[in-house]
Amino acid sequence: MAEIQPVRGWRYSEILGRQIDAYVSPLFDVVSAKQREALYRNPLNSIHLSVPRGPDPAGEALRRLREWQEQGVLRQDELPGIYVYYQYFRLPGSPREYCRKGFMCHIRATDWPENVVLRHENTLPVAVNDRAELLSRTEFQTSATHGLYRDDSFELERYLDEAIQAPLYQTEEDYQGARDVLAVIQDVAVIRRFQQVLASRQVILADGHHRYEASVAYRHARQAAAGAAATGQEGWNYHLMYLTNSAADDLRILPTHRLLLELPGELTADELLARLTPYFTVLTLDDPYDLPERIAGKLWAFGLYLGEGQVYKLRLRPEVHAQLAWDTTPEVKALDLTVLHYFVLEKALGIVGPEAQRQWPGVAYVRNFPECLTRVDRGEARAALITNEVTMDEVERVCHSGAVMPPKSTFFYPKTIGGFLFSSIRPNETLHPFYDAFRA
Repeated sequence: MAEIQPVRGWRYSEILGRQIDAYVSPLFDVVSAKQREALYRNPLNSIHLSVPRGPDPAGEALRRLREWQEQGVLRQDELPGIYVYYQYFRLPGSPREYCRKGFMCHIRATDWPENVVLRHENTLPVAVNDRAELLSRTEFQTSATHGLYRDDSFELERYLDEAIQAPLYQTEEDYQGARDVLAVIQDVAVIRRFQQVLASRQVILADGHHRYEASVAYRHARQAAAGAAATGQEGWNYHLMYLTNSAADDLRILPTHRLLLELPGELTADELLARLTPYFTVLTLDDPYDLPERIAGKLWAFGLYLGEGQVYKLRLRPEVHAQLAWDTTPEVKALDLTVLHYFVLEKALGIVGPEAQRQWPGVAYVRNFPECLTRVDRGEARAALITNEVTMDEVERVCHSGAVMPPKSTFFYPKTIGGFLFSSIRPNETLHPFYDAFRA
């Protein structure tokens, strides 16, 4: 199953690491335009490597990377290790402080059909190509994707808890309000145990499908170029991943709501409700802010906000579900979001098929519930569809069924951050004698 290797990590120098908050950045696909502009103003922020600018962005990232390495802005650790990464965070309305525990390492970049790393969503070729070009030019990974393994015995957590007592550095508070802490394990016996545990497990990719596919594509290109000379141990065979235990209660998935920016054919609100009625029971409510509570925990239930006091709870009529005719697995058909996309987007709005829905510009994906209501009230959208979160059990069942979820089904929270740890995949990266202890 999953083959992992320790990493000789590249990190900000000890002096810069004392102010690490100034140098970390959101992932390339979640950073807003406003955040980007603020981060670009810091000439040493990691965004210059992860989301480079200019007429030749990848070339600019390579130039800056070499400059930072030569000047000592980034330094490489002497020994390979497993990097422990904890994220402390809170959720609105809860007094509890969560701590998501995990570790960063290299994992062999395998193709999806090998069923070692499993996906739960499709990718966009343009985004994969962008990441592949950056990886090809720099041979440097600026942020870890997020993978999930399941270990109900929590065997590795005791090693993580011990290591985190001696952090390398930590943020005070990142862009999403989390506190991030980094430590390292360089004990050979302990690292070998990590390898043994992961060797019997599959990994579900939670976040970073485009970056992971870019690593796979780059591995294929390098293998083709090397031919019979390839050993299979070169750095470009591997991908930087943050691995967390899906059995942990601190693994949180938040809902992503659907905002209808337009209604096809200039549908009125009344016409939309009339089209929904054959499929859903429609209950009129008074307060839109009650919607999350009214649908919580209920199968195939959604909130609908049309503005001007038009607030509804929708729930699929159970006998209607058998009409769901998409060619997918029962595990996917059972999902709330599949029901929403089929019976609302396809049957009520006429956007037929998953691919057409992915391409349709009339839907936006919004994670902030009050923002959904505000944008409808401002006239920026015609309707908001409020959803429940996907459960970890649903993610696992869909992945093991070999299918994918509707777009933007999961939002694992918090996101990992860029710039906390870098790794090189240049061929000479795995030549350190210390690596011999970790090869089968």
